[in-house]
Amino acid sequence: MAALLEIRNLQVRFGATEAVRGVSLKVDEGETLGLVGESGSGKSATALAILGLLGPAAQVAGQILWRGKNAAGNLNPIYDGGIDLLQLRESALRRLRGQQIAMIFQEPMTALNPVMTIGRQVAESAEAHSASWTGREAKRKAIAALEAVALPEAARRYGDYPHQFSGGQRQRILIAMALINRPRLLIADEPTTALDVTVQAQVLELLKDLKQQYGLAMLFISHDLAVVGQVASRIAVMRAGQVVETGPCTRLLTAPEHAYTKSLLAAVPTLRTDRNRPLAMVGAAN
Repeated sequence: MAALLEIRNLQVRFGATEAVRGVSLKVDEGETLGLVGESGSGKSATALAILGLLGPAAQVAGQILWRGKNAAGNLNPIYDGGIDLLQLRESALRRLRGQQIAMIFQEPMTALNPVMTIGRQVAESAEAHSASWTGREAKRKAIAALEAVALPEAARRYGDYPHQFSGGQRQRILIAMALINRPRLLIADEPTTALDVTVQAQVLELLKDLKQQYGLAMLFISHDLAVVGQVASRIAVMRAGQVVETGPCTRLLTAPEHAYTKSLLAAVPTLRTDRNRPLAMVGAAN
């Protein structure tokens, strides 16, 4: 079966710096792929390349093949097995962004507009792909999206601003914005990094429930193997712009083959970790 999204030999360069070096990945329909690596490994650059959000400073090469369906429910025109997103015009990519592929960004406070009500921000996400909607229809759909992510008193708080919500609630608002158009693929870039452990667990459970409810495929990006292990069915490990190991979640977490994956696992504290010794450092294995 063809993957919903397939990345082939992706390369991203900023001047003389190679941020992504020949990455190849695929995400199947309904699957959650965890993309793991330390800061600076190229995870976010890979995600932003998919959506064409890297900006003019980036030099991008390779193929990013998308095999989603268009608004009429038909398969998109075939180009070597799918649409190459790197070859799309900006106008076509803008129609696809948010409608078929959506993204949750890392920091919920900076990702939301501080001077616009959260209700308008969510409604605007729907209006961008449904120009014929009236303001009342967009508001109704926005409230339904906020209720779907279990934001308390969504209708009453429609006119509130981002600073009036907790970090976990702001993350739920971002999830509502991402899912309001029922995309086929959700890219979640470190969605729980700024949250405490209790709220993190709630957000992870919410994502799993929404994935099952809407039949989403998900690319879940994190530096935390323990978090990825809770949501992903398959994991790809990145280091220095390259994928060094890929495999089923259970196998990779219990019997990793690459030295770098082993060092990542060794750096995660457990209940058996000796508190009198320094935490293990991520190794410099190649």
